[in-house]
Amino acid sequence: MQSNAVLEYDYSIAKLFLYSTLAFGFIGMLIGVVLAFQLAFPDLNYIAGEYGIFGRLRPLHTNGIIYGFTLSGIWAAWYYLGQRVLKITYHQHPFLKFVGLAHFWIYIALLVLAVITLFAGITQSKEYAELAWPLDLLVVVVWVLWGVSMFGSMGVRRENVIYISLWYFIATFTAIAVLFIFNNLAIPTYFVAGTGSIWHSISLYAGSNDALIQWWWGHNAVAFVFTSGIIGVMYYFLPKESGQSIFSYKLTLFSFWSLMFIYIWAGGHHVIYSTVPDWVQTLGMVFSVILILPSWGTAVNMLLTMRGQWHQLKESPLIKFLMLAATFYMLSTLEGPIQSIKSVNALAHFTDWIVGHVHDGVLGWVGFTIIAASYHMLPRMYKREIYSRKIMDIQFWIMTIGIVFYFSSMWIAGITQGMMWRDVDQNGYLAYQFIDTVSVLFPYYLIRAIGGTMYLIGFVMFIYNVIMTITAARQLESEPKSASPMAA
Repeated sequence: MQSNAVLEYDYSIAKLFLYSTLAFGFIGMLIGVVLAFQLAFPDLNYIAGEYGIFGRLRPLHTNGIIYGFTLSGIWAAWYYLGQRVLKITYHQHPFLKFVGLAHFWIYIALLVLAVITLFAGITQSKEYAELAWPLDLLVVVVWVLWGVSMFGSMGVRRENVIYISLWYFIATFTAIAVLFIFNNLAIPTYFVAGTGSIWHSISLYAGSNDALIQWWWGHNAVAFVFTSGIIGVMYYFLPKESGQSIFSYKLTLFSFWSLMFIYIWAGGHHVIYSTVPDWVQTLGMVFSVILILPSWGTAVNMLLTMRGQWHQLKESPLIKFLMLAATFYMLSTLEGPIQSIKSVNALAHFTDWIVGHVHDGVLGWVGFTIIAASYHMLPRMYKREIYSRKIMDIQFWIMTIGIVFYFSSMWIAGITQGMMWRDVDQNGYLAYQFIDTVSVLFPYYLIRAIGGTMYLIGFVMFIYNVIMTITAARQLESEPKSASPMAA
């Protein structure tokens, strides 16, 4: 078997996905900040006509972050680490490189079409599945191409062991493929009626069945993109950057298989107190609470990987990103199951506490993991040291404070909403009108907008550091073994 030193890895596809990570991360976060300020100052909804209203921008924000920023980050990591853990190179396998390039460019075409159609208000009105049916078909093509790249690479591998990260990538590929197709089964109305918009379709399901299938998909879009995909990224870059072996292989096995079995049944907690059968609601709640075990098993495994090496937190900004990412994963995967308990859900559902839960996971866990992975890959892909350690440090603290502002304000706002909505006077009438809750939440919405702005500023610093690393940083003669030397 050839050693890593002999193989000359081809990072051209990983670089392309890194660029799209930066682009869609900035676009998605910028739109998110605009939306946050719109909630605090409603008049901002009307500055761009119909194209600037909250309802038109929100799908762009969610799709841009989930399917633009996050998937780009996962795929940049795959095209970087896949070659290394399988001991192959695209120089030796031009077909795999062709598939990877096709994967990237069709993906970019899909994202451009998604932006255009969502801006135009063309949507099938399903959470995390807004794209019109022709684009759903293109999604399938993009996903199949990733599968060909991944399983094709494994088929020609020169390493017998399938590394942990690839387990999670396989799980992401398989689960999303099945769930996406079933949730998006629809009948295009143009071909039935012969009139109307070619973009329009009707779901194959109706009523409560549609809600069940939608949240079977919706929650697992989080489970198998934000969770299993990002765990795969973390399990490679944490030991590589820290120089430490993963704490426990047995804990990895337990966490992986239990996460795969339990997570897929937790989507019912999105439809508690709805018209779906009560047993489905209870099942979703029970599996959500049990989900704490594999989630914390993974997070503890990551944190204990740093046993005896905690001094690296002080020495390496990159390790700070990775460790705080694991910490936010623990926080988010405790908070979500708590919110799924029926008595808690009665207070939390439809409130900003749910928004806070989503964002402490996405901003802290997903965002920090992708940023850390990008910083690790840069010196190796471009053979240049990171441009500025100081920028990394400042970026870390600005973004961390921004996250704290964001989720703490949303926790307070959400619990305030829930308490006001259910408060009654001595005669049993509601004590507050809905507009009363809107008015009292203004300071928390403003704090949330400030926190989001701080995170965006940190991300702009990240983009600047990446660009300067690529174009102006000192060249390295050899690949760094762990964190590269960094300029002040």
